[in-house]
Amino acid sequence: MFPLNTAFILLPDFILILVAWGIRHYTPLRQSIWESLEQLVYWVLFPCLLFSSAINAKLVWADNMTMLLLLGFCMCASGALAYSAKWLFHPDPVNLVSGIQTTFRFNTYIVLAVSARLLDTSGLELMAITIACLVPISNALSVMSLAHRSGQSLLIELLKNPFVLATSAGLFFNALGVHLPEMIQLNVSRLGNASITLGLMTVGASLQWVSTKKDGILVFYWTFLKLIALPAMALLGANLLHLPPSQKLNAVLFACMPTATSAFVMVNRMGGNGSIVAVTISIMTLVAAVTIPFWIYFVND
Repeated sequence: MFPLNTAFILLPDFILILVAWGIRHYTPLRQSIWESLEQLVYWVLFPCLLFSSAINAKLVWADNMTMLLLLGFCMCASGALAYSAKWLFHPDPVNLVSGIQTTFRFNTYIVLAVSARLLDTSGLELMAITIACLVPISNALSVMSLAHRSGQSLLIELLKNPFVLATSAGLFFNALGVHLPEMIQLNVSRLGNASITLGLMTVGASLQWVSTKKDGILVFYWTFLKLIALPAMALLGANLLHLPPSQKLNAVLFACMPTATSAFVMVNRMGGNGSIVAVTISIMTLVAAVTIPFWIYFVND
């Protein structure tokens, strides 16, 4: 019964993307509105979500370090495989570097939605730790793949990236045991929650199909890496490392999620091709409605 429920969890996200596409193309709302909304999500709303998640996470490093290192390694391996498309398919260089990040980033909103239905309290805390620890890694890898497009060094781009800064600040305050005043915490959480809907809408507003067959091959290659290869690596590694069942489930559940909607915002801000990333996000979200239940069933079998 649960795999069917999981599939339905993803349906509203995809519908929202299509609704935003319809609003963009069939209403008087101008492109400038969506560009402003995109900047709001990138610079304010999503960083608030990351900061709030990081500062409130119950961090237990020692018991989970092996699992976290495994997921970090799998993300790097997936990114390296994505870069191999340079020799496999000889794509446009801009399209290649734009989409590499889609093979290791994860949709935080869907992770939390699925986890809330599947995991108990301790499992949710473990997922929160995983998200808090791997957001900086995924964003650092993303900036690395796109840095040369903006003409800046990797270090400068990392220091300018609001996702990396927000998560790092949240983890820093968390480690110091700093608690924000209730009023500030409430408003930061509200701003972060707003990024869920608006982030999906910015993807839908820019949605369009790829322009060449070669681009289509790239999209489906990235989708295979993210939804099939990455969770397969996580499951294999968990078995080889004899991780406890709760950590194995957490690792595979985390790895099998579709890519982050913020990948589209980041690639636009750093001079890449946002259109091909928007298509990839949409396809991954749709296909994940089938692959996520499969991986949940497989890891529990």
